[in-house]
Amino acid sequence: MSAPERKQGQEREREGEGEGASAPGRTDAPERVRLREVVPADLEVFFAQEHDPEAARRSRFPPREREAFMRHWTTRVLAGPDVLVRAITVDGEVAGNLVAWTDGDRRWLGYWLGRAFWGRGVGTRALALFLEQETTRPLYADPHEENTGSVRLLEKHGFRRAGTVRHDTDTHLLLVLGAGS
Repeated sequence: MSAPERKQGQEREREGEGEGASAPGRTDAPERVRLREVVPADLEVFFAQEHDPEAARRSRFPPREREAFMRHWTTRVLAGPDVLVRAITVDGEVAGNLVAWTDGDRRWLGYWLGRAFWGRGVGTRALALFLEQETTRPLYADPHEENTGSVRLLEKHGFRRAGTVRHDTDTHLLLVLGAGS
């Protein structure tokens, strides 16, 4: 690949486009992955995504009842003074969310991507865009140890394994994105 071709590819990546971005069966332009502010209507999509049985199994995150979910999002996530939260969209459709927050002396990253968007490079592009906005380092994440897709996504962006943590009876990996990353 020539230098001009590499530069064009890097520019497309920042915009959320790139090689391999087309959905299976699509022959038109690559999907556009974007981040935007969360709006109240997004919460319905996030709630449905959290209740996907396969997503809940992989994340080992128990889905919340509707009232608890909405209360958490409206009072802690959207109203949190140091929370950075973005909706992920693909060609205008809400695909999931990315969140960074502080707990104690650590800054944490969390995300949720609807199953329809798995395996399409959406998470990779969305996380790259988010990490341009969330610049605090170190940044921590703790995916379930068997959630290999999530672990690969984080490691692709420079997160390194730093141990394990327990949540109830489940083991989660502690990954850290250090300074200079």
